[in-house]
Amino acid sequence: MSEIATDPMRRRRVVIIGSGFGGLFAAQRLKKANVDVTLIAKTTHHLFQPMLYQVATGIVAEGEIAPATRVVLRKQRNSHVILGEVFDIDLKERIVRSQLLERITETPYDDLIVAAGADQSYFGNDHFAEYAPGMKTIDHALELRGRILGAFEQAELSNDPAEQEKLLTFVVVGAGPTGVEMAGQIAEMSDKTLKGAFRNIDPTKARVILIDAAPAVLPPFGEKLGHKAKARLEELGVEVQLGAMVTDIDYDSLTVKDKDGTERRIESQCKVWSAGVQASSLGKILAEQSETELDRAGRVKVQPDLTIPGHSNVFVVGDMMFVDGVPGVAQGAIQGGRYAADAIKAEMKGQTPDERKPFSYFDKGSMATVSRFSAVMQVPIPGTKKKFETEGYFAWLGWLALHLVYLVGFRNRLNTFVNWFFAFSTRGRSQLAVTEQQVYARTALSELAYLQRLRLADEERAEVKRSLEERKGSA
Repeated sequence: MSEIATDPMRRRRVVIIGSGFGGLFAAQRLKKANVDVTLIAKTTHHLFQPMLYQVATGIVAEGEIAPATRVVLRKQRNSHVILGEVFDIDLKERIVRSQLLERITETPYDDLIVAAGADQSYFGNDHFAEYAPGMKTIDHALELRGRILGAFEQAELSNDPAEQEKLLTFVVVGAGPTGVEMAGQIAEMSDKTLKGAFRNIDPTKARVILIDAAPAVLPPFGEKLGHKAKARLEELGVEVQLGAMVTDIDYDSLTVKDKDGTERRIESQCKVWSAGVQASSLGKILAEQSETELDRAGRVKVQPDLTIPGHSNVFVVGDMMFVDGVPGVAQGAIQGGRYAADAIKAEMKGQTPDERKPFSYFDKGSMATVSRFSAVMQVPIPGTKKKFETEGYFAWLGWLALHLVYLVGFRNRLNTFVNWFFAFSTRGRSQLAVTEQQVYARTALSELAYLQRLRLADEERAEVKRSLEERKGSA
C-alpha cells in the first residue's frame, strides 16, 4: 500500500524535473491543487529556447528570455525550487537524487513529472562540441556571440588575406529552424549592423555557409516553404550547401563529404552546430528500472497517458517523450506538462489511471524566421488534413506576436518588444558586449579538467609506488 493511502493527512508530493516549458507549465497548472510541488532544475532560470539565436546575435539580452524560476513561481505558495542536476531516479523507493557542487539532495515523491529536455547531439562525435558549440543553453548563446564578434575583431588585426578570409567565414551546420534563423541573423549582422564599424576589414564581405546532409532546407515545413526560405537566405548572401555531411571538425576548419562521395575542407574558425538533439540521459535511468523503451535519440516511448510502463505516477513530457505525431517544439512540451498536471489533479478527485483519456496533441502550427521581415509559417486547417502556408512579412509578424505571448513576464515582453523595434527599424543591436570569459571559458574548463586528470594520475602512480615500497620493506 502506498504512503499516500496510509497517511491521508500528508499532502501529495509532486516532483518535477526540469524548468523548461514542460516543467514550468506543469508546476503552474498545479498552483491551486492540494499538493506540494518541488521543481528540480540544473539552472536557475526558465529558458525560452526558440529565441536563443537572438541572444547569440546581439538582438536581445539573455535575461529577457531566461527569467529566474524562483521569481516566476514566488507567488505560488505550494511550490519549492531546488537547484541541482538530477543524477538518479529510484522508481522503487520513489526518490529523486540531485547534486549541486558536493551537496547531494534526496527528494521523495508521490508523483513524478520528468521534463529534463534534450541536449545537442553530435551523432557520436562529441569532440565536435569544442569547436562548434550548439544552441541549447544561455552559455552556448553567449559563447557563440563572443566567437562571432571575436572573429571580426581578430580579422581587423590581421594583414593576411587568407587568415582574414578564414576568420570571416561562418559555418552553420543544420538547416532546421535554428540553423536557418542563425545563418540569416549572422548575414544580416555582418551586412547591416557592423557595416562601417571596422577600418581594416569590410564586414559585408563575410561569408556565411549553411550546411546540411538533407536535400532540403526546413524539411518539416515541406518543399514549397523550404524552397522559399532557401531563396531568401541566398538573397542575403548565405551559401546553402545541401547533401553535404560534416565528417570532421577542428579549430580551423570542417571536413565535408558531398553526396557524390568527394571530401573537401572549409577553412573557418567560427562554427555553429544545430544539426541534432539527444534526449536527457535520465531516460536511460528510467529504462533500466522498468520496461520503458527508448528511440534512437534517447526519447522515452511513453504510454498513451504519457507515463512509463508499470508506473502510472511517473510522467515523461517535452523533448524527452516520444509520441508519434508530436514534434519536439514548445507547444508539445507545454501541452504535455499541463496534461500530466491535470491527470494528477483528476486522480486526487477519484479518477483511476485506467480512466485517463489519452494525451491528444493540438497542432497550432510551425514558424521559423529567416531574416528581418521574412519568415515561413504553416498552420493546420481545422477539420481537414490540409495546412495553410504563407511566407514573408505577415508570417514574420505572426512569429513576433506568438513569441511575445509565450515569453514569461510582462517586463520581459516589453523589453523584448523595445529591442525588436530598434533592431528592426534601425538595424542596430544593443547586446553586442562580450567578455573574455564568455569566449574562452570552454577552453579554460577543458584545460582544468585535463590538469585534474593529470593530478589524479600522479596520485595513482604515487600510491602504486608507495604500495610497492611497502611490499619490499615487509619482504
